[in-house]
Amino acid sequence: MGALAFTRNQRHNQPVAPHDVRQPSVLDDAWAQLSARRWAEARVSFERALAHEASAEAYEGLSWAAWWLDDAKCVLEAREQAFRAYRDAEDSASAARMAIWVAADQLDFNGALATASGWLERAERLLGPAGAEKERGWLAFHQGYIASIRGEPRQAELHGAEAARLGRATKLADLEMLGLALEGLSLVSRAEVARGMRCIEEAAAIALAGEASIPISSAWTYCFMVTACTRVLDFARAYEWCDHIAEFAGRYGSRYLLGYCRSEYATIYLWRGRWQEAERALEEAIAALAVSRPTLQPGPLAELSELRRRQGRVDEALELLGRAGNSSKAQLCRGRLALDAGNARLALELGERVRRGLSEERPVDCVPALELLVRAHLALGSVDGAGDALDALASITERAGTPGLRARRCLFQGMVAAARGEHDVAQRWLEDALDGFEHCGAPFDAACARVELALSLLALGRLDQARREGSLARARLLELGARVAAARAEPILGPDAAVEQASSFPLSRREAEVLRLLVGGKTNRELARELCISEHTVHRHVTSILRKLDLPSRTAAATWALRNGIALRQ
Repeated sequence: MGALAFTRNQRHNQPVAPHDVRQPSVLDDAWAQLSARRWAEARVSFERALAHEASAEAYEGLSWAAWWLDDAKCVLEAREQAFRAYRDAEDSASAARMAIWVAADQLDFNGALATASGWLERAERLLGPAGAEKERGWLAFHQGYIASIRGEPRQAELHGAEAARLGRATKLADLEMLGLALEGLSLVSRAEVARGMRCIEEAAAIALAGEASIPISSAWTYCFMVTACTRVLDFARAYEWCDHIAEFAGRYGSRYLLGYCRSEYATIYLWRGRWQEAERALEEAIAALAVSRPTLQPGPLAELSELRRRQGRVDEALELLGRAGNSSKAQLCRGRLALDAGNARLALELGERVRRGLSEERPVDCVPALELLVRAHLALGSVDGAGDALDALASITERAGTPGLRARRCLFQGMVAAARGEHDVAQRWLEDALDGFEHCGAPFDAACARVELALSLLALGRLDQARREGSLARARLLELGARVAAARAEPILGPDAAVEQASSFPLSRREAEVLRLLVGGKTNRELARELCISEHTVHRHVTSILRKLDLPSRTAAATWALRNGIALRQ
């Protein structure tokens, strides 16, 4: 979140502060250039005014010009100089205003949450319990934004509602729209999506009506809308609002907003299967943020890592993750890479680590971690563990209720049902998942659901139908460039691709035969009768299979067989 770009005549918090009457033309010219979006010229003019006399207003104006030029050092120095000058002049409201924007910029440019909180405390002390309603509104908004970052959506919601109330009371549309947007995003994070979207849509209506005193308020409102939509996989609506941000970024020459917008576009492109466009957008986002807001780079770096993972470009994914740090998004990508490499225990540990670090007050944010936990538990053969994670996931997605989240819930319901051997139940869940993803325009997720559906059809003995679904899935995944996911579909297409043909396959021919029959849920007695061997021999083979595959149960072994194409062998 960046600082607002005031112009002299738009400074809505109070009347224009007195300035050097001997040089009105210099400051007038500087504010006019700022209003006209001539940032470099405005900076030079404010510096000329300061060379004559160090006034609070000139420092304040210089800080806005520097903000648009992404000069963090100049922004913070000018802000603090303006703060001291207003404070020394006993203009508490203006000093508080500058303290608020120092806080915003410490967070924005440096990611300094503690420092930002300290500056907001200074602003609150300066304002006191009454008066200066507009400044108090901006303070409430920024306090709410920090609460949101800290995983305290209820506090964020209350602060947002207070900012909106003060915006209405003072007839300041900027505060009303941003307060509503923050309140709405907080509700969405708590899985109260319908209520939250109503708040954000009202805020967006104010923004689209052009009622903002300063244009950046509208862009921020659009950003809140896009963030809310992507959290609940409502990508159709997110795309529409990204367009508004892109238009604003182009009109105002904001590399910061361009970087944010490119990153959000990329998330949408990834969902829609437009991976080349996603790659370009992410590279543009990383480049733009490197100059304007380096602390915001980890998000698009982790997103590009996920794209590289899907493409099977593991070394590149790991290099990008090294730059992305330890954000939850980066840790989840590391977990998926571990799962791809067969290290399900590491994936489980990373998923649990991410979930522990997320606020229980923001359940929507927990969905990706819960998905990783379901997959990791299934890979380890722990159906009960997968079921527990699934229950939490289902509860959240049911409350949120968006089509994208519902489709993902159906996918994981189907995978867990299949692991339990309930393939007729799994078939229905996976068909619903496939239909849901196709309706949402998510080809990668739809193809992955189709692979799982093919595996359950295979277990039900519907070989032709399984191969048809597997073939469709593999073709779509290869078209997307998703080599890792496409490889999972290959064993379904025929015995020649089965894993057991590889020289590294650990089981004997008889053990592989027993494993194939375990997929059908047969008892030891039934297996003995079918193979014409004793129950004791069957028991010995099953024990050997579990030991060689490092699996805890017969159910886990059956799941492993399905996922590795063993059941296709005749």
